[in-house]
Amino acid sequence: MKVLHVYKTYLPEDNTGVPTVIRTLAEGLADDGVESHVMAVYDDAKAVPAHLGRHHLHPMQSSLHLASSSFSLQAAREFGRLAAPFDVVTYHFPWPFGDLLYFLHGRQKPSVVVYHSDIVRQRRLLHAYKPLMNAFLRRADAIVATSPNYARTSEALLRYRDKVRVIPLALGERVPPSPASVEAWRQRVGSGFFLFVGSARYYKGLPFLIEAAARTGLPVVVAGASAPSAFGGAAVPAHVRLVGAVSDEDKECLIELCRAVVLPSHLRSEAFGVVLLEAARAGRPMVTCEIGTGTTYANLDGETGLAVPPADPARLGEAMLALARDEALAARMGANARARFTALFREEAMCAAYLDLYREVLHRRDGI
Repeated sequence: MKVLHVYKTYLPEDNTGVPTVIRTLAEGLADDGVESHVMAVYDDAKAVPAHLGRHHLHPMQSSLHLASSSFSLQAAREFGRLAAPFDVVTYHFPWPFGDLLYFLHGRQKPSVVVYHSDIVRQRRLLHAYKPLMNAFLRRADAIVATSPNYARTSEALLRYRDKVRVIPLALGERVPPSPASVEAWRQRVGSGFFLFVGSARYYKGLPFLIEAAARTGLPVVVAGASAPSAFGGAAVPAHVRLVGAVSDEDKECLIELCRAVVLPSHLRSEAFGVVLLEAARAGRPMVTCEIGTGTTYANLDGETGLAVPPADPARLGEAMLALARDEALAARMGANARARFTALFREEAMCAAYLDLYREVLHRRDGI
């Protein structure tokens, strides 16, 4: 079976949540004989390798960036030829240009839409885009929701509930960092801190984390986001360390050294939060906000960590203090998080579910 994944960005230019999930699928399904390819848009397509691990890349040169989305004239021209030999095309949503590609060249191919998030911020553009979006979702052979929480709370997914399947996001097993790397990070940032890993996007809730840190005096390490605009103009206290972008191994070092991982995202654009799976995989408790998405499917309040109301730095700080003051509680929740990861979020289970879905879609198209 040959599967093409279509998304607006991908590795090595973008190693955030959705590209990480695509990579996990592409590499994991190789064990089942699936040949996976990824088409994505890049600022410098010529610098992108043709292969990544056991899957293939088809970089398209970016022509325009608009409303957090990339557009490519090259992709518009070449997508039909590119998609022709594939059995299934997997569109990772939201990406309005991906909808256009489907209607331009992809309607003859079996299609699976992985619905990562509602469109939250661009409300005016959403009004104009909705007819295209609904036509795209209506014609898709199957739609995947990444958590039961999102399937229950997304207006768009409820509209197409008959074709929605829930397949939770997942990761491969952790590669422990080297002791020398862990020690180097310990010397730099210490241990027992609260860790945020992520980009500086508007929905990440970083200003609330900074205020919670200021209220409590707890040590916080922020990896990834470092631009002043990410913190809403708030002064960053000295006990909040900004370490910038980190490698996968460095991220694992920080997770190993932290007391808990904090994801203060306050809007539904945070549909899951892959960093929560990375925390659970390493046996670390989590602090999240209840926003009706996969963040509180990955993190069960009172079991694998603590969940607080969104945009509430006081409650966020209280949750952090509870874990800081009670080492046994943090350890117990971390162990529960690891057990939940093993039960629900392993790569093998996700890949098996997608393989079954791909086969079902193909059989349905073939009339079997």
